[in-house]
Amino acid sequence: MIMDPRNLLYCGICTMPPEYCEFSGTQEKCKEWLQDHHEDVFVDIYGEKELIKGIEQVTVEDEGEGKSDRTFVKDKSAKLEAKLERENKKKMSSRVTIKRVERTKRKRITTIHGLDIFGVDLKKAAKLFANKFACGSSVAKNNQNQDEIVVQGDFSDELIELIITNWPHVPEDNIDYIEEQKKKKAPQ
Repeated sequence: MIMDPRNLLYCGICTMPPEYCEFSGTQEKCKEWLQDHHEDVFVDIYGEKELIKGIEQVTVEDEGEGKSDRTFVKDKSAKLEAKLERENKKKMSSRVTIKRVERTKRKRITTIHGLDIFGVDLKKAAKLFANKFACGSSVAKNNQNQDEIVVQGDFSDELIELIITNWPHVPEDNIDYIEEQKKKKAPQ
């Protein structure tokens, strides 16, 4: 039985599905984002009471009562929100590097570095690559003592597509491709 893939909605603030935003510590910001971008989903999850409450808050703020009514954010949740925001910025500035390295003669390996920053389990990803391409694939430490996936063979183009389809939270713009060749010796 073949099933169609599901398209999931992820929150723009905490990057979790909207049903789980309450566990992120940034629930108020998540609610505002969901209400602004996907009002139908907001009504499904929080009901029309929250929508009416949000509209009333906006009208009360517009009348000038202002900031004294808005002091419902606690210090701990503000710190947690700031921490999550910093982590999110770090994620979005991080790069996934796919490097093709030439070995002896026509042998090549492909290394993938930086997937772990986006929350990808490297062992599961290595196993997926090994099964998909019918080759050896493992997690190893590189020269900087950081984990990377080593795939035996030249699968750089297919790897980019596979990463984008299996992990949609990894932005395509953050994937870099590097081709590293051995230096040829000068004839004597």
